[in-house]
Amino acid sequence: MTRILPNDVHNQNMADLVHPSDWSPPAVSGDSYNLVVVGGGTAGLIAALGTAGLGGRVALIEKHFLGGDCLVTGCVPSKGLLSAAHVAHQVRQAGDYGVRIDGDVTVDFGAVMERMRKIRADIAHHDAAQKLKDAGVDVFFGAGTFTGPDTLEVNGTSLRFAKAVIATGARALRPAIPGIDDVGVIDNEGVFELTELPERMVVVGAGPIGCELGQAFRRFGSEVTLVDMAPRILNHDDADAAAIVANQLESEGITLATSAKVLRFETDGADKIVVFERHGREERLAADTVLLAIGRAPNVDGIGLEAAEVAFTRKGIEVNDGLQTSNPRIYASGDVASKFKFTHAADALSRIAVQNALFFGRKKASDLVIPWSTFTDPELSHVGIGQTEAAKRGDLSVFEVGFDHNDRSLLEGEATGFARVYADKKGRILGATVVGRHAGEVIAPLTLAMTNGVTLGQIASTIHAYPTRMDIVKRLGDSYNRTRLTPFVATLLKTLLAWRR
Repeated sequence: MTRILPNDVHNQNMADLVHPSDWSPPAVSGDSYNLVVVGGGTAGLIAALGTAGLGGRVALIEKHFLGGDCLVTGCVPSKGLLSAAHVAHQVRQAGDYGVRIDGDVTVDFGAVMERMRKIRADIAHHDAAQKLKDAGVDVFFGAGTFTGPDTLEVNGTSLRFAKAVIATGARALRPAIPGIDDVGVIDNEGVFELTELPERMVVVGAGPIGCELGQAFRRFGSEVTLVDMAPRILNHDDADAAAIVANQLESEGITLATSAKVLRFETDGADKIVVFERHGREERLAADTVLLAIGRAPNVDGIGLEAAEVAFTRKGIEVNDGLQTSNPRIYASGDVASKFKFTHAADALSRIAVQNALFFGRKKASDLVIPWSTFTDPELSHVGIGQTEAAKRGDLSVFEVGFDHNDRSLLEGEATGFARVYADKKGRILGATVVGRHAGEVIAPLTLAMTNGVTLGQIASTIHAYPTRMDIVKRLGDSYNRTRLTPFVATLLKTLLAWRR
């Protein structure tokens, strides 16, 4: 049976829900399934439950835990750690609010990790095998392998399908760097199995995962260094927004080693050594734990894609805008077939895949407006076009409001950062960046506006409760409205008001 460390009551409770040891596979008749889903992460769960809810006959195959990375090694456990790290940081900053703490603030790392495991087990019931069965999904645990264009085998049982969805997800990218296996470099799977806080941690990769976990472990008390080949952290986000996050990380004592290429890993006694080249010089860092966070690789091996006549590359399964593969019977969704490797993207994509597969739908993945958030402190969120793309266009206006102009943020001592939108002349939003506390929440109304064609002028006319952070969105609309007051209109209004005195 699939296990996860440590083997405590919380992990056992989770396993009992999402991969029960006594699970009996469903009896298979000779009839075809309307849909067979390979992979039980978010993309697979949505596809299976959606099909069952519409009355279709559906089978779901998962070889590890239902819930996938999101539940076990991604969104859920990471945010559990980040919440504890945030509390530790807030307590240390309590004096800024006039709240005095007697004595040092210490973190019980074992208790932090146990809390995470307990909450993860509590959340696991959403993805439970029995819940799926009760909803009408045939759940098979094992490695599913395509044996033909319309057949698949799991544990010696052959399943025939009218349509299929591949939702096998992705795993941590692990390049062939010399010494990587000898040193015991961990990734996002191993980091949540830690039970003791490392005194020194080197994080290879300064993208969202590396920055989030690096900051968390620093707040727990580890000495942390982020190493990345790029010249800056979070290099897929607006540069000035990423700089605000970088400044915060450095202010907390995190060392940023950017423009650094890792050459090899070595050991020196009990130390793990990261050897990298930067500015033409070779440098060495000693650590107790090395965390690899340099990206994700799609899970395309060992599932019989060749037999299924499904085209794929090292970047993932190739799909058209309707998520259909080279085999018209088979669709793909989630991390294995999308550049947007987020839980919310997997959810949205699978809804398209099911509609297109079962009902001759013409939904397009390119029509989706997908935001992303990095849950550092401050958070950094983005949707649509960014700074680089906007600069290439000469027909866009940029509107920006700092959180230091938001009363709620000032009152709570969280005024770092800004909200920015890129809009056309009619006030339609083409992209937005928010950096600051709760940016992941503030990006939501801007995403809603983009999705439904709501203009900045309409946003300005919406009443927001005072004082809230969302008032910053209204202020963006107000900024747009002020541009409509041209010199000619201003003169006309001034003349009219003078006449009416």
